Amino acid sequence: MSMVFRFRMLSDENDNFVRDYEALYDMKLLDFHNFLLETLEYEPCMASFFTADDLWEKQQEFTLMEMGDGESDTQPRLMEDVTLGQILHHIRDRLIYLFDMFGDRAYYLELTGVYKSEPNSVYPREIFARDEVPDQYDPSKNRQEVGSNDSIFDQMMDEFTDFEGDDNYDDEY
Repeated sequence: MSMVFRFRMLSDENDNFVRDYEALYDMKLLDFHNFLLETLEYEPCMASFFTADDLWEKQQEFTLMEMGDGESDTQPRLMEDVTLGQILHHIRDRLIYLFDMFGDRAYYLELTGVYKSEPNSVYPREIFARDEVPDQYDPSKNRQEVGSNDSIFDQMMDEFTDFEGDDNYDDEY
């Protein structure tokens, strides 16, 4: 029985966009890239995956084709040579999926669970979808209205707007 990785994918262009995916741990990054393009209904494009730290800072890059002269030890590895299980080892490990190289637009994926595969299930698969997919080519179509209360972030922050605080607070002892 194979192990399945569960991912949550978010976008910084649409606060309400959420996708949850399941993929086998031994799936090649290239196949995962193609799966994401299919589920997002994007056309084939140049893209890279990056491992990311807790602050979403890019670390190791994985590309569709060889980049550079091949002489550097820090050269990106190819997606076709790497599986998810080779680069993700812990719950909360993160990937950045850069789908627009020139616009520096990306999706953010976090490993949220590891499970045994279910008999007769087909992987990879999308298991949850919320809100529209950001436009592949025109980021201006993805901007939400200022002051819109549809944002998950805004809804969470609304809980704190009623807090009046204590103006007499003194942090000296």
